[in-house]
Amino acid sequence: MGNTDFERVHSVAIPPPQPFSKSLKNNLKETFFPDDPLRQFKNQPPARRFILGLQYVFPILEWGRKYSLDFFKADLIAGITIASLAIPQGISYAKLANLPPILGLYSSFVPPLVYAVMGSSRDLAVGTVAVGSLLTASMLSDVVNVNENPTLYLHLAFTATLFAGLLEATLGIFRLGFIVDFLSHATIVGFMGGAATVVSLQQLKGILGLSHFTHATDVIAVMRSIFSQTHKWRWESAVLGCCFLFYLLLARYISKKRPNLFWISATAPLTSVILGTLLVYLTRAEKHGVQVIGQLKKGINPPSIMDLEFDSRYLTTVIKTGIVTGIISLAEGIAVGRSFAMFKNYHIDGNKEMIAFGMMNIVGSFTSSYLTTGPFSRSAVNFNAGCKTAVSNIVMALAVMITLLFLTPLFHHTPLVVLSSIIIAAMLGLIDYEAAIHLWQVDKFDFVVCMSAYLGVVFADIEIGLILAVGLSVLRVLLFVARPRTFVLGNIPETRIYRSVDQYPNTNNVPGILILEINAPIYFANASYLRERICRWIDDEEDKIKLSGKTSLQYVILDMSAVGNIDTSGISMLEEVKKIIDRRGIKVSLLYLVQSC
Repeated sequence: MGNTDFERVHSVAIPPPQPFSKSLKNNLKETFFPDDPLRQFKNQPPARRFILGLQYVFPILEWGRKYSLDFFKADLIAGITIASLAIPQGISYAKLANLPPILGLYSSFVPPLVYAVMGSSRDLAVGTVAVGSLLTASMLSDVVNVNENPTLYLHLAFTATLFAGLLEATLGIFRLGFIVDFLSHATIVGFMGGAATVVSLQQLKGILGLSHFTHATDVIAVMRSIFSQTHKWRWESAVLGCCFLFYLLLARYISKKRPNLFWISATAPLTSVILGTLLVYLTRAEKHGVQVIGQLKKGINPPSIMDLEFDSRYLTTVIKTGIVTGIISLAEGIAVGRSFAMFKNYHIDGNKEMIAFGMMNIVGSFTSSYLTTGPFSRSAVNFNAGCKTAVSNIVMALAVMITLLFLTPLFHHTPLVVLSSIIIAAMLGLIDYEAAIHLWQVDKFDFVVCMSAYLGVVFADIEIGLILAVGLSVLRVLLFVARPRTFVLGNIPETRIYRSVDQYPNTNNVPGILILEINAPIYFANASYLRERICRWIDDEEDKIKLSGKTSLQYVILDMSAVGNIDTSGISMLEEVKKIIDRRGIKVSLLYLVQSC
C-alpha cells in the first residue's frame, strides 16, 4: 500500500556503480551469512580464534565454564523427569517404526550425549519421534517386508539414519538452512496433524489385539484392515487400552490446567508401563491374548557401522527416506528449539543446530540408533521441569544407560496395548485444530495448504501429502514473484497521504493523474505481467474518464518505493512502457517517495 507525502520532493543523484566483485560478495554474504557468525572472530589473535572456533563447534566448552551446582540440581531433576517419559516413548516409537523395541532405548542414549556437546539449545530434549518413525516404516516397507527379512529392514533403517544425518550436517555446514523454510507453518500443521491421525488409527491394531495388520498408511486401508477382522478383536486388550488411554489423557489435562503439576503428565507413560506390566504379570493376561513386548536385550548400544546397507537395489529408497525424514526432523527440532529459546530470551543458531542434529544421527547410525530429533512433548517436559542447560540430556542418557544395563528384563511383560495408548495420547496432542482455525481466519491460502497436507497424508500417503503441501507453498512463493500486486493510489481527503483506492474507497483521484504503486522487485519473471498490468490500468482509467467527461489523462506516476531491485528485463520493460505511454501523449514519472516523519 502506498504511503506518500508530497510536502517535499528531493532529487537524488544516481549512485556510482559498485564493482561486480563487491556486489557478488555482498549478495553471497546476505544469502548464506545473514547473521554474520564470523563477527566474533574479528580482530582476535590466532589463539583466541582457535578457542572461539572450538566453542562454536562445541558450545558445551562455552557454557560449561560457568556451570554451577544450582544448575546441576535443576538439570538432574529435569533429566530424570524426561527419562521417565523417554523410556516408554522410545519403546513405543520403535514399535511404530517396525523396529525392535530396544532400539528406542538405544536412540535415547547415544544421540542425546552428542547433542549435549554440540547443540546450542538449553531446553531441547533429544529422542525419537512418532512422525519420523512412521515415515521410516512407511517408506522402507515399500522395498522390504519386515516380517520376512527383519535383519535387512533393520540395516536399511540404520543406513537411512546415516543419510538423514549427512543431509542435516551438510545443510548446516554450507549454511543452507533456508531450504527448510519452504516447509511453512501451515504445511507443518497439516502434515503433523495428518500423520498424527494416521498413527493413532494404526495403533488400533494394538488396542484391539490384532496380530495381522496392513502396512499402508492411508485411512481407507487402515479402516478396512480393522473392520475386516472384527472376529479377531480382543475385548480384554480393548478394555485395558481404553483405561490407560483415559488415564494418559486425564493426566495431560490436569497438567495443562495446572502447569505446576507438569510432572503428572510427564510420568504418566512410565506409570502406565509399570501398572500394565504388573497387571499382566499378576493376572497372566499374556495367556489370555494380551500381547507383550517379550525379551529385551540387555547391554548398551552395540556398534552397527558394519550393518550399513548400500546395495544398489535399496539405495534409492534409503536415500529418499533419509532426505524426507531428515528434513521433517530438522523442521520440527529447530522450530521447537526456537520456541523455547524465545521464552527464555536467548538465541539459537539454526545452522549450528543442523550440524548438531546431523552429527547425532550420523553417530547414532553407527551405534544401533535410528532417526532422532528434538520432539516437542519431551522438550516441553524438560522446559517445565526447570532445566538450565543441555546437561539434562546427559542425565536422561545416563538413566537410559542404567535401564539398558540392569532393568530391561522388567519390560518382558509390558503389554503392547499400553504402548499403543501412549502413542495415541501423544499423537492427539499433535492435531492442532486451533492453529488450523487461526489459519482460516488469517489467510485462506495457508488454510488450503494446511488441509492439502492433512488430507494428502490421511487419504493418500505421507509422501503425497508432504509433496502436495510443499508444492502449494512453493507455488505461492512463485506467484508472489511472478504476479506482484499493483495498486491505484488515491488521496485521503484533507491529508497529503495516498492509499490504495481498493482498501480506502473514500480516497479522491487527482484529476488527470494516475498514480500506480508497484509492490515488489521487478525481475524477468514478472516484467511481462507488470507491463500488461500497467497498460491495463491506463486503459481502465481512460475508459472512466471518457464516461465521466472529466479531464483527459495527462500523467502516469509509478511509485517505485517498494521496488528494492530491478534486473535488465525489468529495465527493458520500463523502457517499453515509456514508449507505449509516450505514443498516447501521456507523460510518465518514476518516483521513489520517502515519507517525512
